Amino acid sequence: MTCKHVLLAAVMAVLTVAQSGAADKTYKLQSPSGVITVEITTGAQTNWAIDRCGVRVLEPSALSMTLEDGTVFGRNVKVKKTVLKNMDRMVAPVVYRQAQVREAYNELTLKCKGYDMVFRAYDDGAAYRFVAQRKAPFIVKSEEAAFRLPGDSEGLIPYCYKRADGIECQFATSFEAPYTRTTVSQWESGRLAFLPITLDAPGGAKLCITESDLLNYPGMYLSNEDKDTALEAVFAPYPKDVEQSGHHMLQGLVRSREAYIAKAGATEAFPWRIVIVAGEDKDLLTCDLPWLLGREPRKDLDFSWVRPGKVAWDWWNDWNLYGVDFEAGINNETYKYYIDFAAASGIEYVILDEGWAVNLQADLFQIIPEIDLPMLCKYAEDKGVGLILWAGYWAFQKDMERACREYSAMGVKGFKVDFMDRDDQPMVDFYHRAAEMAARYNLMLDFHGAFKPAGLQRTWPNVVNFEGVYGLENAKWGKSDTDLVTYEVSIPFARLVAGPADYTQGAMRNATRKNFRGVNTEPMSQGTRCRQLAEYVVFFAPLNMLCDSPSNYLQEPECLQFIAKVPTVWDQTVALEGKAGEYVAVARRKGDTWYVGALTGWEARDMTLDLSFIGKAAEMEIFRDGANAHRAARDYKREVLPFPADGKVTLHMAPGGGWAAVIR
Repeated sequence: MTCKHVLLAAVMAVLTVAQSGAADKTYKLQSPSGVITVEITTGAQTNWAIDRCGVRVLEPSALSMTLEDGTVFGRNVKVKKTVLKNMDRMVAPVVYRQAQVREAYNELTLKCKGYDMVFRAYDDGAAYRFVAQRKAPFIVKSEEAAFRLPGDSEGLIPYCYKRADGIECQFATSFEAPYTRTTVSQWESGRLAFLPITLDAPGGAKLCITESDLLNYPGMYLSNEDKDTALEAVFAPYPKDVEQSGHHMLQGLVRSREAYIAKAGATEAFPWRIVIVAGEDKDLLTCDLPWLLGREPRKDLDFSWVRPGKVAWDWWNDWNLYGVDFEAGINNETYKYYIDFAAASGIEYVILDEGWAVNLQADLFQIIPEIDLPMLCKYAEDKGVGLILWAGYWAFQKDMERACREYSAMGVKGFKVDFMDRDDQPMVDFYHRAAEMAARYNLMLDFHGAFKPAGLQRTWPNVVNFEGVYGLENAKWGKSDTDLVTYEVSIPFARLVAGPADYTQGAMRNATRKNFRGVNTEPMSQGTRCRQLAEYVVFFAPLNMLCDSPSNYLQEPECLQFIAKVPTVWDQTVALEGKAGEYVAVARRKGDTWYVGALTGWEARDMTLDLSFIGKAAEMEIFRDGANAHRAARDYKREVLPFPADGKVTLHMAPGGGWAAVIR
């Protein structure tokens, strides 16, 4: 969609207008092309609003920050100075879905006594943040961040699980929940939702609310207790008493909290509050704002050692091997088999998930007698495979430097850290400290039991993945209301906008909606085989799991070859088609090879994809749902076909289906 607009200046469009109150002023900031206009009103209360193509998509919404000493940033504002800045450059990420990212914005800083308010306008959204300019550290009592919508918008709402009455129980969450599709006026009372949240906007546009540069501050939740069309931010108070407890004594459970949300440094730069504004659903698939608003990596650090790739994973398939001469389980022979499988298949890593360390001890240096970790590291190294270790939060944080130092020296390539299950300020700071410590020892991190990506993956590119997603593990217990198919065509427009997700696809046992059931030891996926293949293209994950058993993959050599060869980072990403909750199609390029993935919901779907931008290509290898995939979800067909001269490709997907292609 293009918008007619008038630039107020050649490079930057900012207009200051006096309002009815003598102290009130309004500032207007336009994005580089003029598509987005941000309107900021200061005075007794600071508000911001957003227009897209002249249409209001965010009504004036209050923003402020209250300090423990009674100071309030954003209220009774007297702007001492305004600073304008523009940026237009290409950025080369270390690990991302694009080799080059354009960073183009106009920025307005309102300098006030003791703090700045910084606003940015991009062509696909807007953001603001507070920056303290004080002489001493201080305490943040509360923050006000409202998002007033023009009407009763429908959206994808990921409610926190509520285990008891009140808000407190919702601050203990794994950030894994299916979406509730509802209007904001029908928001459930007493419920918090975590970010990102995607909402309908006027003119067919979409809004996605999230945050970035979250390093030393609690994460933001949203609620709507007033049942109106405005969402309000909620933040977990600072923990006072934390007790080792929870899953296998690996969690820190908060028993009491302080009456404030954060401790801040004198010149603290607080997180960006982001409203992405997409002209249509598919534009969300390629929005870079959450990554761009993350802090740049330190110039003195070298991350060239970070090696994304795929991981043969043990836990989802319950270590189930067959056709072998040993008893499979958490033991040396099983992991040597996984390593042999990875080496033969071209898979970069094998993970040792929960079970290699003695249970209930929260000690990463008490290893069960069935595991000889130095031997396995050496065995894997000789085969060209890296090992990644699962680590519970409490065990990792109490021995973080020792664990990183000793296991790195042993040859381990990274940790999957699990069960944080909070995002108050100390926990958010743990992510930052863990990333810095792991980088010191050339270790990658995959955070599970984790909040959404919020810029850390740009600041510390050794953080290669996050969970924070209602992943395929939920197929293992298969509750009657489990609907992963609808969820999988929703997350590209919400959770994945924030950054990569460790969804852990790759199931070789596939089921129709009617035939699906939970089998913890031999799990299956919902939807077709081709759906599982296509998810390796549609979902972005620099460290990407193969969830199923090596024994099952070896029975499916065509599918294994596709999964093993599909890249995990990309040179270019193109959004093809999409409607949140219904279907999605994405093309990604690595070198001179294109991969295309498409998913549908529970409705069968015919699509025509315009791939003419690829130009000339000799052939395309496709994986399509078989003629009977609606009855036997494992049914698929692999074909090698000439690439159409006009670049138009027509495809059919079964209910819960998918389609994947490699174009060379």
